[in-house]
Amino acid sequence: MADSSLRILADRLGILAEYVDQAGRETRITSDETRVAILAAMGFDASTEERAAHALTTLDARERSRTLPPARVIVHDTPFTLPSRSAVLTLERGGTWHVGAELPIGYHTLTLGGETQTLIVVPPHCSPPVRRAMGIIVNLYAVRSETSWGVGDITDLAAIAEWSGEKGASFVGVNPLHALRNRGHDISPYSPVSRLYRNPIYIDVTAVPELRESTEARALLDDPDTQATLAALRAATHVDYEGVWGLKRRVLEILHRAFIVRHRDARSGRGRDYRRYVEEEGATLVNFATFCALEDHFAGESRPRGWPHWPEEFRSPDSPDVVAFRSANADDVDFHRWLQYEVDRQLADAAAVAKESKHGIGIYQDLAIGAAPDGADMWAFGHLFLRGVSVGAPPDAYAPQGQNWGLPPIDPRRLIEDRYAFWISLIRASLRHTGALRIDHVLGLFRQFWIPEGMPGRMGAYIRFPTEDLMGILALESVRHHAVIVGEDLGTVPPEVPGTLERWGILSSRVMYFERESDGRFRSASSYPRLSLTTADTHDMATIAGFWAGRDIELQRMAGLIESDERAEAALAHREQERRFLVERLVAEGALKSTDAQTPSNAELRGAVHRFLCSTPAALVGVYLEDLVGEREPVNLPGVGADVFRSWTRRLSHTLESLATDPDVAVSFPDAVRSGR
Repeated sequence: MADSSLRILADRLGILAEYVDQAGRETRITSDETRVAILAAMGFDASTEERAAHALTTLDARERSRTLPPARVIVHDTPFTLPSRSAVLTLERGGTWHVGAELPIGYHTLTLGGETQTLIVVPPHCSPPVRRAMGIIVNLYAVRSETSWGVGDITDLAAIAEWSGEKGASFVGVNPLHALRNRGHDISPYSPVSRLYRNPIYIDVTAVPELRESTEARALLDDPDTQATLAALRAATHVDYEGVWGLKRRVLEILHRAFIVRHRDARSGRGRDYRRYVEEEGATLVNFATFCALEDHFAGESRPRGWPHWPEEFRSPDSPDVVAFRSANADDVDFHRWLQYEVDRQLADAAAVAKESKHGIGIYQDLAIGAAPDGADMWAFGHLFLRGVSVGAPPDAYAPQGQNWGLPPIDPRRLIEDRYAFWISLIRASLRHTGALRIDHVLGLFRQFWIPEGMPGRMGAYIRFPTEDLMGILALESVRHHAVIVGEDLGTVPPEVPGTLERWGILSSRVMYFERESDGRFRSASSYPRLSLTTADTHDMATIAGFWAGRDIELQRMAGLIESDERAEAALAHREQERRFLVERLVAEGALKSTDAQTPSNAELRGAVHRFLCSTPAALVGVYLEDLVGEREPVNLPGVGADVFRSWTRRLSHTLESLATDPDVAVSFPDAVRSGR
């Protein structure tokens, strides 16, 4: 029997009919109910067979109406011919391409009749690592120093780069620095308001040049109440985002007023630098800053947070009311532009320190998979995003009901219609001052799991994405920025993913906890792939010390993720076996002395794990700062609310100043890469 119009339409629009679960044991079928709901979010009414047939006819007519697709991506040296003698190919750097001439990499424009196509010529792979390297990975907000204001800042990042570089590290990685609201529950770096801009909470206020010029700001800082607030923020065990940002913002508002007077429209070097930055960022920065100013404006009203709750006339960046607001509140909008300029300036300085501190790679940044539905990206680029569905993950052993991340997806067809402009902007923004970039959930470039609103996670379905095009653009920007690309490919991985990542020169992610034989034993160092970034754990998992102590199991029981004491006891018994397996592997690889195998100290164990990681063939080895200092509490406990566990807030027990002298840190710091192993 022939497929229905509903199923044909769903297939044409990339909705997969089925997928195999993480364990590889069960094929899960997409229901017609799910198909109808996802198609509705895409703008196609398929609620009946007749309507589905009509939608299919409309889609066919739409595709036949144009000669050229909006964008085409080809690999450099691929044979290329003009589609017609009347077609003209204008090169990115100017001039017209002539048949027989080399077609350079870049973004070119093909014109035929009244249509244009963006022809994107890309290199065959991303920029490769120059040599094997080890680096330190930090959650910047968690960093504690004697001078920062209750949250790690960019000056702290530069200090870590300098310290770790002196010890042989080639990069320093950070959590996503994307823009957040810094209040309430809006603190996860993986659910930002924008992925195009950064969180100003990381500004080191004392490094802002206007501080030297402002007696008002210095008087505020010297005030006893301010100093008492600072002391409390510095002493806190967890980041008080609202308190930290509230204090920083008070000072930064004063400094911005000083900047306006002295530099914004002046011929000073700082004024010229600022205007150059604003011009380069263009309308994208204007819209982001306008969004932030509007959030400030509506914050005092008794309405729920986020642009969907603003008056209708303010829900589009191009509306007359928004344009009028921007003009009437120009200095408020400029404040948020200036914040981004200052973040960018300080990050550039930190990147320069990293390069000067023997870091072959420099700063390694992290790109989240999506942004909040009520955030700036959704407001400014709403034509690309879908409503009524959310990105998540299918059911697996860790989340039997699936995971709904609450992130609005980009419609892949709209992304193509946009000529990949948003994707290009996103990668370029992420690669600023960056020597390596981690793509969170890189599987989302192959397919994404969408869950219709009101349905459980198990009712979701996978949607195909234009993988080769997205990878090609990633390779182009990687080469232009001389940056290594890492893909976080953990979870339910389709069989084509490893080969595709390898072909494009994208490093895979390898986590020691997951690298097991069928009997649960840890795999040998030699089994790790060369083209990978290898770590012991991740931000969603137990630290080494926490794993050894079973602290993660205790927390899961406390949070109700382990439903009974009996199951908790069974998990702890299994953990005892895992501990034996870990020690066996470390001894077998020469990372741990057999004499220490029975009762290794915490520092000895951590050092042995890091030596083991450095003995693998992996191109990059990442060592978490939490593991260097022996933290037992995890960064994040997935699947629970802030009332149960305060994810993304725990600060390090050690200060930066103590790292150089702490004997346990010295024992746990890896040295295998430096010795050439």
